[in-house]
Amino acid sequence: MTLIPTLFLRARLQAQAARLLSQPGLLALRRRWREGRRLLANRPHEIQVFLRIDDPYSYLLVQILADFQQHYGVSVRCFTVLELQDDMYPEPALWHSNAFKDAGYLAGLYGLDYPSQELPDSQQQRLQQRRQQQSQQRAMRRLQASAQLLLLERRGQPDWQAVEKVFRAYWYDDTRVLDSYPLLNHDLNEHLRRNEQRLQQLGHYLSATLYYEGEWYWGLDRLDHLQQRLRDLGLQKADSTLMEFNRTWRDFCCHPVADIPPAENQPLVLYFSARSPYSHLGLEQMLQLAQHYRQPLMIKPVLPMLMRGLKVPALKKWYIFADTQREARKRGIAYGYVADPLGAGVERCYSLFAWAQQQGKAADYLLSFSRAVNSEGVLAETDSGMRFIVQRAGLNWPDAKAILQRDDWRAHWQDWAEANRQEMISYGLWGVPSMRYGELAVWGQDRIFVIERALRQAGAVE
Repeated sequence: MTLIPTLFLRARLQAQAARLLSQPGLLALRRRWREGRRLLANRPHEIQVFLRIDDPYSYLLVQILADFQQHYGVSVRCFTVLELQDDMYPEPALWHSNAFKDAGYLAGLYGLDYPSQELPDSQQQRLQQRRQQQSQQRAMRRLQASAQLLLLERRGQPDWQAVEKVFRAYWYDDTRVLDSYPLLNHDLNEHLRRNEQRLQQLGHYLSATLYYEGEWYWGLDRLDHLQQRLRDLGLQKADSTLMEFNRTWRDFCCHPVADIPPAENQPLVLYFSARSPYSHLGLEQMLQLAQHYRQPLMIKPVLPMLMRGLKVPALKKWYIFADTQREARKRGIAYGYVADPLGAGVERCYSLFAWAQQQGKAADYLLSFSRAVNSEGVLAETDSGMRFIVQRAGLNWPDAKAILQRDDWRAHWQDWAEANRQEMISYGLWGVPSMRYGELAVWGQDRIFVIERALRQAGAVE
């Protein structure tokens, strides 16, 4: 396939721009510039945190903020939000349904308080899909708890014990405490809208997020990046005992395999998109996990969101690009020289997948493709790009080219790609990367530790 010269030039320029933007030196320069501005303005080190009462990740975050603030000697401003941006959540019901279980993994990992059972039915319905008909009483308490958070917010430096008390009352459905809170009046509602606008204007869409001098950190999963940044500024207190928020990845594939009996004979499963930056990280790690524990890995590609008629707003796209950069650096994975394979690149990748699978090269082929488009600037929509990808995977390029030249090269893979997506949804997951081991299914490369833990536990039982 030969690209029109103008399209080829545009694709090349976009890849080079991504390469430039992902340079570590540019990040360091931006941080020095932000720190210089802060010093010139004589501003304190201030972190802005956005919390939502019915967000389980927010409940976990408020439990550590007092110690975090004391440990680094920073100012933390609290902003209460309530409504989410609809276009940022393509599957809101599945997202909310998974959030309760997913936050539970983090609570156990860091020894934080968390409800041991799912929420009352009326509340669970609201979490799964907030536009469903819901309990009027429960909806009122959601607003009351938000109103109380806004009142605490107005006091300036938040009393984190008081904030945590509000969250705990809500998540444990303590009606006595909740009924003592005020109603959300017009003034407080306007305050809430301003906070939500602030979140969007600063460049994010999730609650349980922290903003510090131009960069975002989501929940406990990204606190390690903020901790390192504050340490680099010399803000860590020597006598503090604050935990390190690196437990989701600290011990990845560090356990000696010789000490672990073989786990039960069932494959690891990875639901993967050829265009997803997080899928690139997930593929690299799941292949390492499978190799370390000597387990088979089955990769099930799905069609990217944009190729299913869904939108990815620019704000979300740029955050994911920046977040993937730092996660990749942390894990020693190459990323940044991105040649977006959207459209023909993804179609050509999937058109050859079954053929590569038949030759026992599925993982090698997808890894070659993923590295090429995410870290090497290879244009998969061109024959030269696909030749490089195919040959590096140990496959025959003339055979691959013959498949791509068939009239039906776009058609034969669509059924299995959609079947893979439907299978993923049947496990309560909506996006990639998602991982499965038996009936245990988790979303996001940050939860690979859950799969690894299950592997070790299965091995101990055998």
